[in-house]
Amino acid sequence: MSKAQTAANKRYNLKAYDRIEITVPKGNREIIAQAAAAAGMSVNAFIKEAIDAQIAKSNA
Repeated sequence: MSKAQTAANKRYNLKAYDRIEITVPKGNREIIAQAAAAAGMSVNAFIKEAIDAQIAKSNA
């Protein structure tokens, strides 16, 4: 990918997405990655689904 394309992607991502950083105890990252793989999902999708489920539960 060219530098210009990388810069354009970065600008788009800054405009279109919010970033959230989480911190987990040592070893939990691998546990989360394994759970996501078992569910056939990426770690990001797995975490987003867990958040959405908790929000739906709270709103019910």
